[in-house]
Amino acid sequence: MKKKRYNVAVAGATGVVGGEILKILEERDFPVDTIRLLASERSAGSCLEFKGKSEKIYLLAKESFEDIAIGLFSPGASTSKVYAPIAAKAGCIVIDNTSQFRMDPDVPLIVPEVNPEAIGGYRKNIISNPNCSTIQMVVPLKPIHDRARIKRIVVSTYQAVSGAGRAAMDELSGQVRSIFNMITPESNVFPVQIAFNCLPHIDIFLENGYTKEEMKMVNETRKILDDASIGITATTVRVPVFIGHSESVNIETEKKLSAEEVRDILSVAPGVKVLDDPVNEVYPVPVGCSGQDDVFVGRIREDESIPNGINMWIVSDNLRKGAALNAVQIAEVLIREYI
Repeated sequence: MKKKRYNVAVAGATGVVGGEILKILEERDFPVDTIRLLASERSAGSCLEFKGKSEKIYLLAKESFEDIAIGLFSPGASTSKVYAPIAAKAGCIVIDNTSQFRMDPDVPLIVPEVNPEAIGGYRKNIISNPNCSTIQMVVPLKPIHDRARIKRIVVSTYQAVSGAGRAAMDELSGQVRSIFNMITPESNVFPVQIAFNCLPHIDIFLENGYTKEEMKMVNETRKILDDASIGITATTVRVPVFIGHSESVNIETEKKLSAEEVRDILSVAPGVKVLDDPVNEVYPVPVGCSGQDDVFVGRIREDESIPNGINMWIVSDNLRKGAALNAVQIAEVLIREYI
């Protein structure tokens, strides 16, 4: 029987996430019939390669979604706000990588290893991809939550500059070159120098003293795990790493779990790879996780300050599982189960 194929649009095709989406669609042999690459005026008319063919980039416009079944969006929240509803009205199911629709109660917020059953609730023809730091945290936390119910999460993130886009990656590399050439580095993307530095500032500061990025982790985690009672606090930090977010995560559970029990749970969890042998210096690091699909977990140990506490170290490629891969996985579940 011939495999059904789908017309797919990639909005924001020239961005770092858009490029990863194209790569992953090809790697996973997603059943694409025709691909429509969409971007701004700056890129329209140029070409990108997909499956060995040169594909023209078109201007993202209201008419872009005729005969398109699935739209993979990563053009920025303000652009998604305008064009995602237009695409949805045209019959295209939008999988949106931006923050625009994540907390809309009528828009599913999906991590396929965690809550694939929620995909069926796409009443607006829009499905949201969570924040990159949230995705990699909930993948290993879900099986623990199912076993022992998580009461509280304390997370500190160490996030790569690629999370802020290509210009941020260019700024880091440019600053490193400047410093080694004894030239004062320029900062345009970040408020201060990022090279050889850490910035406890991702997105804007809110009235409660947290950043928007920190509150995304709080609110999105509760929505994905479908448990508003979980206490969550976050501190998000930008670090001079190109690709790969790291997280120090402390959880408190209702039921006591030993570190060995947590390792056993995570060793069979979908999308998780345990790297936890600190005596032999085996633990996840961004350099080793770049280009990989899994979420890597190590440094699993009991929190000796409370009765039911666990500490762990979580690392993942923020451009793959944190964005592009998760979106394509949503599309795979969508065509397998719903359309």
